[in-house]
Amino acid sequence: MAAFPKLPAFDPADPLGIDDLLEPEDLAVRDTVRGWAADRVLPHIADWYEKGELPGIGELARELGAIGALGMSLEGYGCAGASAVQYGLACLELEAADSGIRSLVSVQGSLAMYAVHRFGSEEQKQAWLPRMAAGEVIGCFGLTEPDHGSDPAGMRTHAKRDAGGDWVLNGRKMWITNGSVAGVAVVWAQTEEGVRGFVVPAGSAGFSAPEIKHKWSLRASVTSELVLDDVRLPADAVLPEVTGLRGPLSCLSHARYGIVWGSMGAARSSFEAALEYAKSREQFGRAIGGFQLTQAKLADMAVELHKGILLAHHLGRRMDAGRLRPEQVSFGKLNNVREAIEICRTARTILGANGISLEYPVMRHATNLESVLTYEGTVEMHQLVLGKALTGLDAFR
Repeated sequence: MAAFPKLPAFDPADPLGIDDLLEPEDLAVRDTVRGWAADRVLPHIADWYEKGELPGIGELARELGAIGALGMSLEGYGCAGASAVQYGLACLELEAADSGIRSLVSVQGSLAMYAVHRFGSEEQKQAWLPRMAAGEVIGCFGLTEPDHGSDPAGMRTHAKRDAGGDWVLNGRKMWITNGSVAGVAVVWAQTEEGVRGFVVPAGSAGFSAPEIKHKWSLRASVTSELVLDDVRLPADAVLPEVTGLRGPLSCLSHARYGIVWGSMGAARSSFEAALEYAKSREQFGRAIGGFQLTQAKLADMAVELHKGILLAHHLGRRMDAGRLRPEQVSFGKLNNVREAIEICRTARTILGANGISLEYPVMRHATNLESVLTYEGTVEMHQLVLGKALTGLDAFR
């Protein structure tokens, strides 16, 4: 009779053994980003969050460029050419530090750089991508407007050609990550031909990016308005390879994929804080982790956390195989962000009053995720995307 194989020890940090699915290169990327975040973000993030600032963002961007984290899933032009899974692991580790740091990287790589890489001319790629990959230039992505978020087709920003062939842009964009520190903006505008994307250098006359203050979420992140008053651009400032909403929406799908992973980083950080607290905090003469109700909370949190990571991994493998559909990204974004918020809220109950203190990461992650829940597709929008895919019926109108 054959002997039973010896089972590996149960690892509370990886109860499903998901690490077994990762290649050595994947683990190396994860460990590099985790180490950078531990050294450069975690010692300072509570202070940055409390003050509502992200000091030294230019230096942070250059460091992220040095480890290959900016535009890391893009090929050429100084980009790392990493796999989708490796990019996802990086997003998880960055958001385990703070959603604002992951947002910096996502907007740079998955929105601004991705738009230029996929839809730009060779001249635009050569002019911007190497410097953006190195973190020498920060980019932003102008789609959302004060009155048009979930319905970008109604955008009022417009671009018109003048007699000499130049473009003249007018309009406003709102809730733009990196806006006030960006050296270049990818701005989407209505034209006579449909929605077009434009590469707008931040120094252009008529362009300004006032920072949005008084946020209670994503406080360690630069959020701005973009103001375009008769911004004149040369004819070749337009992204030549796309017309219509397919352009910005494909960029959003790429960025949403990073959120599927990143939200699990915030959830993991909160879960780990709750687990350690439950093992050390004593009430009624013993650690609260020994009470049945606390263990039930921890078990449910672990189940949803690692299911979410497994889902992210599955979507990453599909992206690497060229088989990931936008509806599947909606599936991941809808599930993982909702579950991440619930994990944070449950973690807060385990920490009790200490859960609201910045000595612990839980409330910071919870408030950040309230923004992540809304941007790049609200719950309702992703429900309708899935509803249409399931029924074949369009409920958007």
